[in-house]
Amino acid sequence: MKKIIRKHPLAIRWLHWINFPIMAMMVWSGLLIYWANGVYKLGWGDQTVLKFFPKNFYEALNVPFRLAEGMSMHFFFMWLFAINGFFYVAYLIVSKEWKYLLPEKRSWKEAWQVLLHDLRLRKTSPPQIKYNAAQRIAYTAVILMGIMMLLTGLAIYKPVQLNWLCKLLGGYAWARAEHFIFTILFCLFFLVHVLQVIFAGWNKFQAIITGFEVVKKNDLEESTPITIAETDKTTTE
Repeated sequence: MKKIIRKHPLAIRWLHWINFPIMAMMVWSGLLIYWANGVYKLGWGDQTVLKFFPKNFYEALNVPFRLAEGMSMHFFFMWLFAINGFFYVAYLIVSKEWKYLLPEKRSWKEAWQVLLHDLRLRKTSPPQIKYNAAQRIAYTAVILMGIMMLLTGLAIYKPVQLNWLCKLLGGYAWARAEHFIFTILFCLFFLVHVLQVIFAGWNKFQAIITGFEVVKKNDLEESTPITIAETDKTTTE
């Protein structure tokens, strides 16, 4: 016996998928801009462990001498990113979807249990309603990172007009460094997110496309009762 369970509202799905190409263009155009002044590296003193980014990396992607193109693209998609993010946060508040998203007191402890389960070091995962503890923390963190991306971006975009914001973030140099760090964190989040989707399988992936997930009766009985609205549609094997 299988049961169809509603997972993600239409607005969440649309805003999620709209954000994907926007972020891709933001990162790409940001790389075109960063080429002109690539000062960041991992290391100490004169020692460099990792430089962002080596010359052959730029040449392979045909990045050099495209600064003006990168700036125009970046500033255009910046507003789309801000608008999409505003509607996403507004919908979370109005629809009360934030209740499923924000971490709880036990989320920090359960997040480790989720990690151990994903690494196949723990047989069972903690009970969940819509998102597990690790997802709650990660998705809330990425929203906060998005806000900081926007603020730091505005600070280095208009450092004179938004002088107060630039100072609040530690000055232009610090704001630029923070913007770069949040970009790297976004890319790492995306990488982990994609890997998690692959490991979770098609059934989980289709939920963010169709809005529902097909769950076997045995799996449903073994899990914590789901409080999300369920459909009445069932199919037999």
